[in-house]
Amino acid sequence: MKIRRVVAATGADGKAQVVTDDVAPRSVEFSTVPGFAAALLWSTGAAEGVSRGAEVVDRTTEVGFVPKEGESRLMFVTFPPDAVMMRADFDAAAFGAEFASLVPGLAETFEPDHPGMHTTDSIDYDIVLDGEITLELDDGKQVLLRKHDVAVQHGNRHAWRNRSDRPATMLFVLLGAGRTL
Repeated sequence: MKIRRVVAATGADGKAQVVTDDVAPRSVEFSTVPGFAAALLWSTGAAEGVSRGAEVVDRTTEVGFVPKEGESRLMFVTFPPDAVMMRADFDAAAFGAEFASLVPGLAETFEPDHPGMHTTDSIDYDIVLDGEITLELDDGKQVLLRKHDVAVQHGNRHAWRNRSDRPATMLFVLLGAGRTL
């Protein structure tokens, strides 16, 4: 998944400038699940504010995919059809190991006994960019989302299911939040 990422900020002269214009440095494509890909595009720290051009620090290669309280993450994920993971030669253990190595922080939120189900301590803005995907909640509710539909989640348990015959690509903005429960 090659995604161009342009980062702009205000320079020392007070004018907008491009700080970087390059391929996002943290993009992964899974070998165990063809068509499954993720890219962490940007992250912010808890105390991070708006910076001047030379002061903008890219930490996306140093952090996990799930933000801690006060942090944020911006990422793309492409989900292949569920049928890819239901094929006879699917190796769940190999996928689990690859997922843990390529998407640290997020992999640990998944439940081994309930494939796909996971919970993060974050407010998530989930936007379908292409295709369609089903948001499954832990009460069994299933909501079909199509291109340009948006889901907003408040740290709830959920899974993404691609029951279609083509990939679904989503943009996720995760805002790390503390639990009040």
